[in-house]
Amino acid sequence: MAHANGDPGAPRAKVWLVCNEASGSNDIAAVEALKEAFAQAGFALERILRFPDDPAPDPQELDAAGVDILSVFGGDGTTHSVVTSAWGWRGALLVLPGGTMNMLAKRLHGDVPAPEIVLKLGRMPLATARPQVIHSRHGIGLTGALAGPGTVWNEVREAMRAVNIVEFVTSTREAISQSTSGPKVVCADVDCGREDGYAAITVVPTDDGLEANGYYAESLADYAGQGIALLNRDFRDGPHDELGLHKTVRLVCPAGQPMGLLIDGEPFEGAVEETFELGPCEVDLVTTKEFDG
Repeated sequence: MAHANGDPGAPRAKVWLVCNEASGSNDIAAVEALKEAFAQAGFALERILRFPDDPAPDPQELDAAGVDILSVFGGDGTTHSVVTSAWGWRGALLVLPGGTMNMLAKRLHGDVPAPEIVLKLGRMPLATARPQVIHSRHGIGLTGALAGPGTVWNEVREAMRAVNIVEFVTSTREAISQSTSGPKVVCADVDCGREDGYAAITVVPTDDGLEANGYYAESLADYAGQGIALLNRDFRDGPHDELGLHKTVRLVCPAGQPMGLLIDGEPFEGAVEETFELGPCEVDLVTTKEFDG
């Protein structure tokens, strides 16, 4: 592979950048700052793809163009699309924080701004990791899955993103009602918290296992009532039960209804039962810190 600033005589690493203007911190100025950082770090930024208008590239397209590093600057949903499209590619994939949560970027680089990550990368040997991720019948989960009626909060997030006040008020009322009274989900096969289940269960991959946490209906309603969930666009810091680390997590809706399901923040059609397993990422992800899962 070509290099950035190691050997002045070496060819510069060829980079493609995927951006999503709908993501949280992806405006024109942010992209320009990122382009400048790539230039300063000694990379050859040869193409910018505007996702989703430009589709995420696959291994064949990347190899045909001789790309060394594919970089994605967007939120967790955009990152999910780009990484899964490049699944099995032999090059290196650089995840940069360009959305609201940026959970995978933080796992790989710490809480560091995108241009700073690029500049740091230009000063160090290229290091990559293949972290443990979620494998499910829906595909891969890079940052986590959320199951249960609490997934309705995703509609609140989308209304906030669209700055649709009427939809925001409506979806907030619905979210409080649905997460309080909707059919709960339980963590099966293991001694996993409340027998009557939870309004939401999160499953997050770490190198030690799938970390499960349960959020009960009362806590979601209380949390929303404080307004904190809406400000942060996420309730995962709220009151919850720790449900342990597992290699496999099987979630079931005892009421026999399909469960709400988000993977990497994007909605999927959940069934009455869903199984998540720990498995490796099949793409080399660039890391600028010692990888700690």
